[in-house]
Amino acid sequence: MALMWQAGSSYCSQTEMIRSKFGYTVVFNISSNLEAPKTKENFVGLSSLSCTSAKKTNILHIDCARLGRKRGHQVIVAASPPTEDTVIAAEPLTKEDLVAYLASGCKTKEKWRIGTEHEKFGFEFGSLRPMKYEQIAELLNGIAERFDWDKVMEGDYIIGLKQGKQSISLEPGGQFELSGAPLETLHQTCAEVNSHLYQVKAVAEEMGIGFLGIGFQPKWERKDIPVMPKGRYEIMRNYMPKVGSLGLDMMFRTCTVQVNLDFSSEADMIRKFRAGLALQPIATALFANSPFTEGKPNGFLSMRSHIWTDTDKDRSGMLPFVFDDSFGFEQYVDYALDVPMYFVYRKKKYIDCTGMTFRDFLAGKLPCIPGELPTLNDWENHLTTIFPEVCSLIMVRLKRYLEMRGADGGPWRRLCALPAFWVGLLYDEVSLQNVLDMVADWTQEERQMLRNKVPKTGLKTPFRDGLLRHVAEDVLKLAKDGLERRGFKESGFLNEVAEVVRTGITPAEKLLDLYHGKWGQTVDPVFEELLY
Repeated sequence: MALMWQAGSSYCSQTEMIRSKFGYTVVFNISSNLEAPKTKENFVGLSSLSCTSAKKTNILHIDCARLGRKRGHQVIVAASPPTEDTVIAAEPLTKEDLVAYLASGCKTKEKWRIGTEHEKFGFEFGSLRPMKYEQIAELLNGIAERFDWDKVMEGDYIIGLKQGKQSISLEPGGQFELSGAPLETLHQTCAEVNSHLYQVKAVAEEMGIGFLGIGFQPKWERKDIPVMPKGRYEIMRNYMPKVGSLGLDMMFRTCTVQVNLDFSSEADMIRKFRAGLALQPIATALFANSPFTEGKPNGFLSMRSHIWTDTDKDRSGMLPFVFDDSFGFEQYVDYALDVPMYFVYRKKKYIDCTGMTFRDFLAGKLPCIPGELPTLNDWENHLTTIFPEVCSLIMVRLKRYLEMRGADGGPWRRLCALPAFWVGLLYDEVSLQNVLDMVADWTQEERQMLRNKVPKTGLKTPFRDGLLRHVAEDVLKLAKDGLERRGFKESGFLNEVAEVVRTGITPAEKLLDLYHGKWGQTVDPVFEELLY
């Protein structure tokens, strides 16, 4: 498969064109998922594929709208990712194509956006038990009908909703996730979060359902958690125990908040990736909010972060090569090619390809689908299954934007604070350079030490001649200064974490104080304390 790209010292372009044997050119819109919000469409498109036909110019755009079918005023959308029908390549993919795919995320600064995602636990008022799938289906249908969302189906099961560039999806244990639209300011992001929570509560409260903002299920055992009817999760559930002891806990009992950010060039990606890796332990500490397991303190401030230390070492953990002089898009591709796959999606089914690599797939050597070759959508799907841990369960995944992933789930103000923290540091050139200067002499051993210790000791983790809290003070100031230079009056969104830095007490430590005091050593009150 031949890709046409602008030449330059860094991988970056504005157009991706794949010429077929039939005289057409398939054109991919290279902008990442982080684009300016638009009014609600009547269809849901696939990834970044554009959706019209242009016979006169012999340019073929893949029609994504055909994947949905209208029922009344709503659209019923087939389960994503239906990759097998999108593009039939005339020539095999090459490693260079995969590198170019990542490079297609480059965007000029004026097009940078903020995409926030967060997960939450649904539970029954009274019993505090997790929502069953039947209740989740009722909730999704209710939100769709009352607030005009399009339904996402997998077979006969409703598994999510879409509205414009927002989506609601289900994690393996029924964790309810909002993937927000790409927005320009933090004010828009926080308004989006508030609107989502209002809609969810409006339907859920009538059903006797509440939602909890915390990083790890505080009360129930794994056997008490329902399993969502999604094919990819079945494959993961069978595979996880083979590669780690805590993978199923990651799937069924954790909740996170993350922000997705853009980059302008390969060099800009490298700088942001390194800054994110180095500072992840600070973000983990600031948002640590998972100190309970099965009704008792678990010995951690962020149990969710600890879980990633024994989930799947092939696809999680530290990425020390990010700090090598040779790091770039190509090096990330080399890493991803050798991460074992989970699945391939064909004919509306997930095919188990666990333990096989995408490098084998490129060569047509997957035993699960012998002789078949991958598409760019297969590559995109594979990238979504790679969870490199960046110094604590907070992860940066380079797809075609950077995912600053993994702060513990928490109350709504913290849902707004997490993107504020990273936007202030990474979207302002002065703050970003100051961060890179600050961490320039941090060693790999020091970064690994912070990753290992912060889930237990938070801001009180010793670092060099002081505590991590002292570093956090400097970092928070850089974030605030960066937000102020953006000119949108966004620095107030950092107030929630400013209090954590000022006192040195993490959210988890406050919960533990309540547990040992006012709550009388029971975790049940946390369902009210952290109720959305």
